Amino acid sequence: MKPRIGFFDFTCCEGCQLTILNLEDEFLELLELVEIVEFREIMTGEAAALDIAFVEGSIASPDEAARLQRIRERSRTLVALGACADNAGVNALSHFCPPDELSNSAYGRKVADMEQRLPRPLECFVPVDARVPGCPIDGREFLGLLQALLVGRTPELPAYAVCVECKLREYPCTFDQGTVCLGPVTRAGCNALCLAGGDRCRGCRGLVDNPRSQPYRRILEQHGLTVEDILAEFRVFNLPPEKS
Repeated sequence: MKPRIGFFDFTCCEGCQLTILNLEDEFLELLELVEIVEFREIMTGEAAALDIAFVEGSIASPDEAARLQRIRERSRTLVALGACADNAGVNALSHFCPPDELSNSAYGRKVADMEQRLPRPLECFVPVDARVPGCPIDGREFLGLLQALLVGRTPELPAYAVCVECKLREYPCTFDQGTVCLGPVTRAGCNALCLAGGDRCRGCRGLVDNPRSQPYRRILEQHGLTVEDILAEFRVFNLPPEKS
């Protein structure tokens, strides 16, 4: 029997699931290895049990937390899919924005009695077995993780910073151009995609392991910054521990 997998979404844009569908031929080949039994983007219905649940989105309400718990109970393995599920993502910015400011930003006016939800990552509510970081995810990294799970191997993420990928591709350092970049403390695996497009790293893949001991902290020191300074900017895609 093929492993049964499902895809689920909570507070998110569902861009990570679309990334998977955009794999096209590789997605069709995936169907030869697994049975997709739940995936709201393409089908209806609910399975009694799952071998692997891929969950996109942060959790922003008690109802969502309860639904996530039910998914966890019927899944052997649960994977956080993308930045929102892994780190709370851009949704976490609401933790730093007063309700009136939030409503003005979203609707151009103050909204009376607007409920302000405070999204959190999946691991605040249930055990998470693996994760695919990024906003959106990298489709090939997803395929690699799924392959590892199917053969019983523990998936591994890069343990080095985006700076490594940037240097290997000989991209100009944004710090030299006067722009603060989160590459020295962000987990690699994206092939420095944003830098390739002329932007800076904004940290969507989350913190690299032990950021204070990474060698690329020297880049920060050369530009008069500390790891603490750059971590203070690490808000766009990541919920600080004290908010979890």
